[in-house]
Amino acid sequence: QIDPKDYTFSGLKNETVGRLPGKVAGQQFVIQDCENCSIYIFDHSATITIDDCVNCQIFLGPIKGSVFFRDCKDCKCIVACQQFRTRDCRKLEVFLCCATQPIIESSTGMKFGCFQYYYPELALQFKDAGLSIFNNTWSNIHDFTPVSGENNWGLLPETAVVQDYVPLPSSEELKAVRISTDATKSIIPITRGRRQKCSDESCLAVFFAGDYTTANARKLIDEMTGKGFQLVQTKEVLMKAEDAHRVFQQRASEFIPVLEKGAVVALEFNGDGAVEGCQSTIKEVFSGTKVFVSESKASASQDVDNFYNFADMQMGM
Repeated sequence: QIDPKDYTFSGLKNETVGRLPGKVAGQQFVIQDCENCSIYIFDHSATITIDDCVNCQIFLGPIKGSVFFRDCKDCKCIVACQQFRTRDCRKLEVFLCCATQPIIESSTGMKFGCFQYYYPELALQFKDAGLSIFNNTWSNIHDFTPVSGENNWGLLPETAVVQDYVPLPSSEELKAVRISTDATKSIIPITRGRRQKCSDESCLAVFFAGDYTTANARKLIDEMTGKGFQLVQTKEVLMKAEDAHRVFQQRASEFIPVLEKGAVVALEFNGDGAVEGCQSTIKEVFSGTKVFVSESKASASQDVDNFYNFADMQMGM
């Protein structure tokens, strides 16, 4: 028998509270009427609603469905979810991983950055919540109630440090979680999203489904960012033969046979020399692996557009 009290934080003031990995296990959770609190849900959940919270720091592990903030103000959050919504909120600063387009409504002073966090159980929690670490539209915000001449949301500074916003938990119980906020350890690859690109040269790399797809994609990200290139966006999506023709064009027949194995993972890198850098890294590091990589600077931007236009339609953006 489930007791709702185990899945609710209500009416708390000046407290540090949380749930350890394994304690929420996919249930719904409610957070309401909390003030000056630090709240940590180190587990996956079904949905979470946060109502009437003021000046709280909140960490929410992977949420299979939606997270909904209503009537909250001056909160700093780290959130991973399928759907993100706010209504009647003021001044929320959110490090976000969201599979679909985040939506704000009647909200002002909203600031967003890319989710970055690690603890050993987090990767499995993403799987249990049915979320891909590569599907993150954190910066593609839809403002349901725009006010002409005003901007209700913006992006956090690129230099923003997660721990300055949501510090590590201070309570003995929650200290047991082995957290790292080091960007290079983050479960979610850190992307530039909608920020200004530093170069007019991008490159598309696509890995096909197999035992090491995630590991290979992460390895390429590490290699390329280590060389000073920037990761703009990532996507994990299923492709059919007709999609391959649209995206890979002349080379489609080479890749169609491997599409049946499952979803592809696509990465967009940006920077002068990105195409050459990506090609040489793939030759050196992934010689036995089938990877699509843009052939030239001239075709690369078209590759990126073709792939992400297709992916956005797939994701129903």
